[in-house]
Amino acid sequence: MCVPAGSSASERTAAKGEPAVFLDRDGVLTRAVMVDGKPYPAKSLEEAVLLPGVEAACRALREAGLPLICVTNQPDISRGTLSSHAVARINSWLLETLGLTDIRTCPHDDRDDCECRKPRPGLLCAAAADHGLNLSASVMVGDRWRDMMAAHNAGCIGVFIDYGYDEPQPAHVHYRFPSLRAAIPTILRLTAHRSVRHS
Repeated sequence: MCVPAGSSASERTAAKGEPAVFLDRDGVLTRAVMVDGKPYPAKSLEEAVLLPGVEAACRALREAGLPLICVTNQPDISRGTLSSHAVARINSWLLETLGLTDIRTCPHDDRDDCECRKPRPGLLCAAAADHGLNLSASVMVGDRWRDMMAAHNAGCIGVFIDYGYDEPQPAHVHYRFPSLRAAIPTILRLTAHRSVRHS
């Protein structure tokens, strides 16, 4: 959890704020590149493709007054196989195209032992503190076990986009769907009593 006893004033404030929808990037917003049954990110903006229904899904969430925060692991930066510039270009495109509130990126690999790499909740906690969000009322949408464990560790509702990857399945899932588009009615229902609707 992100708000343990003895937490800072900013963290306590975040726990009382509005809900948000946290979104993994590759496999939720953009099409993952599949290699041997496992997903990988696009290597450049030119290779990045939005998944079907993502623009409409994000529009529906924005119209409900929900902040949209993309939280993405990009360990290939640390591994030296993907440039931070390429990741930044894709992120900037997504911010503009989808009207996202923010994108938080972890460039580290497991060996870096950082607090921001999912399944640790650092990306979500930092965004909650900066934007005044209530993590316990928020939803995390992801397509891998790391996303769902990060949701669990942050105290969020976990919505799993299940593509049947050849990797361990998540242990902590509240809801399962085949796409972000299919999950929208449930996400709106879960956050309806908390969100601030804008005309």
